[in-house]
Amino acid sequence: PAPRGIPQIEVTFDIDASGIVNVKAKDLGTEKEQKITITASSGLSDEEIDKKVKEAEQYSEEDKKLKEKIELRNQADTLIYSVEKTLKESGDKVSEDEKNKITEDIKDLRKALEEDDVEKIKSNIEKLTTSSHKLAEEIYKKASAQTQQQETNKESDKSSEADKKDEKGEEKVVDADYEVEKDEDKKDEDKKD
Repeated sequence: PAPRGIPQIEVTFDIDASGIVNVKAKDLGTEKEQKITITASSGLSDEEIDKKVKEAEQYSEEDKKLKEKIELRNQADTLIYSVEKTLKESGDKVSEDEKNKITEDIKDLRKALEEDDVEKIKSNIEKLTTSSHKLAEEIYKKASAQTQQQETNKESDKSSEADKKDEKGEEKVVDADYEVEKDEDKKDEDKKD
């Protein structure tokens, strides 16, 4: 199987006037296609429809809670996946203490998922989100510092090159006169030896 987020599948639903549903799914990467046709074997009476509507209303609150729980679990799984991926790719750019804290937060969130406690999941998502933001800050601070250092080095290289050249881009030549001075004290010491 492909990694999460990579496959792209196009799904088409077509409902015609007689209630026949045609569903087509196409993987855009492999060009494979699957089709299914759904037809009603028999219709529901008005009483059955009313009964189903009442049942749906009766269980709507329970369904909302279940939906919230499922969305929360999906959010937690996605967060764990993305933080682990970031740690794997950029873990060398943060301190061991920071890595250990994030790893501990991931373990806590996984434990909360196993216990299936909504409040624990929410609080652990919050903890891991905060930790992952610190991780991102560290990564971008170091990247920014490296970029600034490279720019400073480039500018100093350019300025030292510019110092060597005049306005026309030709190298500056400095003429200097000098004289060699003899050290009288040194001559006296050499004679004594």
